[in-house]
Parts: sequence; C-alpha cells; structure tokens
Amino acid sequence: MEMLNKTRRRAFTLLEMAIVLFIISLLVLIVLPNLSTQREHATKIHENAMTNVVQTQLDLYENDTGQRAQSIDQLVENQYLTAAQAQKATSEHIKVVNGRAERK
Repeated sequence: MEMLNKTRRRAFTLLEMAIVLFIISLLVLIVLPNLSTQREHATKIHENAMTNVVQTQLDLYENDTGQRAQSIDQLVENQYLTAAQAQKATSEHIKVVNGRAERK
C-alpha cells in the first residue's frame, strides 16, 4: 500500500480540465461580440472621417476659386485630393451634390 502512495503523481483531473475549458469558452463568448461591435464602430468613424475630408477639400476649393466643385475628379485635377483619397471616397460611395459631400 505504501508503494502506491509514493508513485502517485499530482496532476489535473478530468473534471478540473473540463471546468477550465468551460470558463475559457465563456470568456470567448463574452469577448467576441464586443470585438465585432468595436470593429463596426471604427468603420463608421472612418467613413465619417472620409466624408469630412472630402467636405473640407470642397470648402477649400470654393474659398480659393469662388466656385463650387462639381465632382471628386475636379478636386483631384486641382490637387485638393490625392488619387488614393478619391479612390477611397468613391469606394465608400461619397458623391458631391450641390457642393456638399454626401454618402449615397
């Protein structure tokens, strides 16, 4: 009997491992929805920022020339927006309507 007690190793039981996995699963279920919410929030902020950039450049164009720009391409031609900014604005469906930047 003494021999059995000496060779017994200390280790986690199956029940302890199951409890740990359950706790980790609960934490993952709590964290994942928050990550997707944060991603959506960041996307909205980025979209609004891009609209504000285009609107700012439209205002600058109007202040400099006394005329309203009719398109994003006109801002690119006059170097108020870069080609990359124009491409991003187009991909985000930002249009110039009556001198204002609007998302369609």
